[in-house]
Amino acid sequence: MGRTEREKEQLTRVLNEHLSTIHETLQVSFRLSVFIIFFVVFSCICTCMQLLDQTPASSLEKVSWGEVIKMGDQVSKQATIVGMLWTGGTPEAKQIEENMMAYFNVLQGLILLSHGSTVDTGPTLSSCIHVSVKQVVDSSFKLMMESVSLYGSRNKAQQLSMPQTVGTVWEACSALKKVAPTNITAIGRAMTQVAFSIRDVLREMKELKPASCDPTSESSDDASTKADSEAQKDDEISMDDLGNDLSPEEMKIAHSAIGIVSESLQVLKELIRTISGAVKLENPDDKGKFADSLERLLKLSKGIELQIDELGACLYPPHEVSAIKEVSEKLSSIIDELQKEVESLYDSPEALIQACTGLKSLLKRMESKLDCSSVSELEAKLQNVSVSN
Repeated sequence: MGRTEREKEQLTRVLNEHLSTIHETLQVSFRLSVFIIFFVVFSCICTCMQLLDQTPASSLEKVSWGEVIKMGDQVSKQATIVGMLWTGGTPEAKQIEENMMAYFNVLQGLILLSHGSTVDTGPTLSSCIHVSVKQVVDSSFKLMMESVSLYGSRNKAQQLSMPQTVGTVWEACSALKKVAPTNITAIGRAMTQVAFSIRDVLREMKELKPASCDPTSESSDDASTKADSEAQKDDEISMDDLGNDLSPEEMKIAHSAIGIVSESLQVLKELIRTISGAVKLENPDDKGKFADSLERLLKLSKGIELQIDELGACLYPPHEVSAIKEVSEKLSSIIDELQKEVESLYDSPEALIQACTGLKSLLKRMESKLDCSSVSELEAKLQNVSVSN
């Protein structure tokens, strides 16, 4: 090879190195511009999301939830387009930028419409809306971040995960269709969850067992058989094991508590039935007073749930008599408030009033048993003192 040919080869090699450097610089530049656009739009979306934490002005035109669902469908379509960008290989940076802008415009529209849909809604429904929209926004950010991080990457596994990320956005958008359409429905669902919680406590209470009168009466074979049977149950701690030390006196209190929890559940069921039939009573011109009353009823329902949880915790040996009395007093007070609130809204719903009256009667009976139990304990202690003397 002559000198000229060698020099030409050297120049070609240097040129290729420069072209490669320029190409890499352009790639970084394009990717940087994508990131800049992403974070600028991200900041705008975050600002829009803050709207959902604010109560919209009553003068703002209310948006129907159907409009929000339609916009959610548009977000879902945009997510599909993002996924399709990567099916045929690596898209150009400009394609990603254009798609990102289109996506975030639709997403911003969803947030603004959602804010408009919260006009005259109570805290419960507003919270449901906020949670659902936030799921769409969070899954969308994850999709966009993954799209940006894929640019210039040769990670095939990461590209294969795109359909799953798109699917997460689809699920979040689809969940918008399950949001309660009205305050009454949202509050009714929340009360139903309270009822489910109380039902679980009732189930646990019914599993409480008294202590064996004579622990040595069982033969070793019977004990072995019982152990084998219990070993086949779930690995979780059985409620039988937790409650098998209750004395006869404590079991009487436990049975009273079971009746109280059962009647509390009945109160909740009747309250939900009453509210379910209240749609015709809602007056659009009452400026949210009706919704405010329902919110107060929900708060009282959650107060019942809290006291039922406390009551269940107090029943495990040794019984906390003072704590049980305190729970009983608080429950009675809550039921009084609930009954007054309901009677201010409705024409004395008979079934609900009967349930409230029955619950208060059971609470008084348990308080009497607790007083008798305290006297019995005191007498036993005095007797022990005189015997020891």
